Amino acid sequence: MKKILTLEDESSIRSFVVINLKRAGYEVLEAATGKEALEILHDNPDIKVALLDIMLPDMDGFEVCRAIRATNTGIGIIMLTARTQEMDKITGLMTGADDYVTKPFSPAELLARVDALYRRTGGASAPADDGVIKRGPFSLNTRNRTLEKNGERIRLTQIEYTIMKLFMENPGKALSREEILSQVWGKDYFGELKVVDVNMRRLRIKIEEDSTNPEYITTVWGYGYKWGA
Repeated sequence: MKKILTLEDESSIRSFVVINLKRAGYEVLEAATGKEALEILHDNPDIKVALLDIMLPDMDGFEVCRAIRATNTGIGIIMLTARTQEMDKITGLMTGADDYVTKPFSPAELLARVDALYRRTGGASAPADDGVIKRGPFSLNTRNRTLEKNGERIRLTQIEYTIMKLFMENPGKALSREEILSQVWGKDYFGELKVVDVNMRRLRIKIEEDSTNPEYITTVWGYGYKWGA
């Protein structure tokens, strides 16, 4: 059974989410507080995706996201944000979320996002790949899905790993935002291109010496990004 966590303090919204996820074949574990969510995750390490609301009674969803990412880079995280709260979307991605869904959302939109992220976190079968890609000071092991720079491990989320793999397999090629979105989040993803830009900013902080003057992930203005190592 595909296991997922839903953290939402409003019972009506949580019930709506749970019903639709169960219909789609997911086993859903529910939490109404951040503390409860972290306890559930600790007791259920096989959870592949977590849906996190931002406004909670004990701590906000950003704190929960940071706490998860401090020990778990493999789980997929989707933030549930209000449509008018633009900074919440950016803050959620920068604290380690992989995607966001704005309220109100349709069941079809939510399931498309969850399904795409579940596949990316290794929850569904994928072709075997046991190579190592080397570019400049970087070594990407595609068997255990890890990245090293000058022999030192860099902790990546599964989305960040997929972005790095896409770049390192296409050195010197300018990749459009739309192409990155399709290759990383899935062809059925219909979110905003902003998710690409924020994830690039987050990835640069991890791999660049100076994220404000990037050497490896360079911007192709008006188009997308290019790998320069």
